[in-house]
Amino acid sequence: MIRLVVFALFVLLLAYGFSWFADRPGDLSLIWEGQIYQTKLIVAVSAIIALIAAVMIVWWFVRLIWTSPHSVTRYFRARKRDRGYQALSTGLIAAGAGNALLARKMAARSRGLIRADQEPLINLLEAQAALIEGRHDEARAKFEAMANDPETRELGLRGLYLEARRLGANEAARQYAEKAADNAPYLPWAAQATLEYRSQAGRWDDAIRLLEQQKAARVVEKAEANRLLAVLLTARAAEKLEGNPAGARDDALQALKLAVDLVPAALIAAKALFREGGLRKAASILEQAWKSAPHPEIGQTYVRARSGDSTLDRLKRAERLEALRPNNVESLLVVAQAALDAQEFAKARSKAEAAARIEPREAAFLLLADIEEAETGDQGRVRHWLAQALKAPRDPAWVADGFVSDKWLPVSPVTGRIDAFEWKAPFGQIEGPLEDGSAPAAIETALKTLPPLRDVRPESPVNDHRIIELERAATIAEAVRPAPAPAKPKSVESTASDKAPAPNEAKPFFGGLPDDPGVRDPRTEPEPKTRLRLF
Repeated sequence: MIRLVVFALFVLLLAYGFSWFADRPGDLSLIWEGQIYQTKLIVAVSAIIALIAAVMIVWWFVRLIWTSPHSVTRYFRARKRDRGYQALSTGLIAAGAGNALLARKMAARSRGLIRADQEPLINLLEAQAALIEGRHDEARAKFEAMANDPETRELGLRGLYLEARRLGANEAARQYAEKAADNAPYLPWAAQATLEYRSQAGRWDDAIRLLEQQKAARVVEKAEANRLLAVLLTARAAEKLEGNPAGARDDALQALKLAVDLVPAALIAAKALFREGGLRKAASILEQAWKSAPHPEIGQTYVRARSGDSTLDRLKRAERLEALRPNNVESLLVVAQAALDAQEFAKARSKAEAAARIEPREAAFLLLADIEEAETGDQGRVRHWLAQALKAPRDPAWVADGFVSDKWLPVSPVTGRIDAFEWKAPFGQIEGPLEDGSAPAAIETALKTLPPLRDVRPESPVNDHRIIELERAATIAEAVRPAPAPAKPKSVESTASDKAPAPNEAKPFFGGLPDDPGVRDPRTEPEPKTRLRLF
């Protein structure tokens, strides 16, 4: 384009010059060896320009003849190079398609037409052909040669890294990845692999430094980099929590700024503040995290923030969490557990049943079993709730790559991926064997099939708990009672009188021991004055 503009300007300038001379006519005289030559000015200018053009054409022709051997050699060399690149291109396509025979043939042709030191892609083509044919030793040798060449160092290191991963040589793969990351931190594969290896080894400072370099080089998106940085800071804070609560607090708070929904960061920050006496700030952090994503660990940490609180105080704190997220399964379960600890069984049962109605899962039914055990001690009802828990869907857990963990981890133990753990139902256990598929109907069916509370007389006004305790006490007393003396022979009259019970004597209940005094009817018999002593 620039040449075209220059040529157009030159033509315009030449035309303008001729028009200028044409507008100013004149004669040009030349005296040479006594002869006088006279011509028009425009003719003289045209002759001079024609002479210059002729000299240039003659010079170009002489130069063409002079340089023709070199030009011919260069022509054939370029043609040979073009054929080599054509063969190289065909070989790379064949290697990508898995055609090892054609790739090897094109690699040999390319090496015959192009020198390998001039085109390093020939080594890559030969390495790919060796990999397709299964000759991994030859491929590694090619990759090592490329790794020693500054122009192909990154390509060779990547090939060696992949081969080391294939063979399971994780330490060698780590070294290749770190070497590539040190030379070129902008390489995504090298930076990601190095970041995962350093995280698996617990080198959080080195991992954070590398991640910041990636973020500055814009290798990783800003949102993804902030999330990964928050995870790494949380992992480092977890290690500092025991020995350096202040450092753990700073790292966890910085992680929360980058990822507000990161539950482990909120927990670590709250625990560090609890150790430093910052109860109010820690409670505020847990409340904000609870509003964002209710989690059972947050609820437990919040309720048990102060070790000296009574069970009623913990119940009040649990009810505050419920006020922050009402009609939430986790809120209801936290209140139910706190009410159970405070021995408020009615509230615990109502909250647990409400949680089961919203989401009938394992934790709700297990909590109902605990409430039944603490309130009534009826093993039939306890087993009923345990059976419902077995049939219910499993509770959410920390899951990463099919691995279920009881606590959050920054790195997946299966693949080494960072931030792989998610709080969700384990794989293969998302849906429980609910017969009708309806959550409210499931809990209603469980309540309808709940066995009746074991009682001696249904119309007895005595509290059920007291009857159960009396039965247990009678059994224990009978077990520790000393053995009676040998009985004397009885007469026929005494034997007959023993068989006929007295009119006011109560009959023993089913399954009682022979010496069981029976159960008193509170409607007809007064309460005895004597107290039962077990020991």
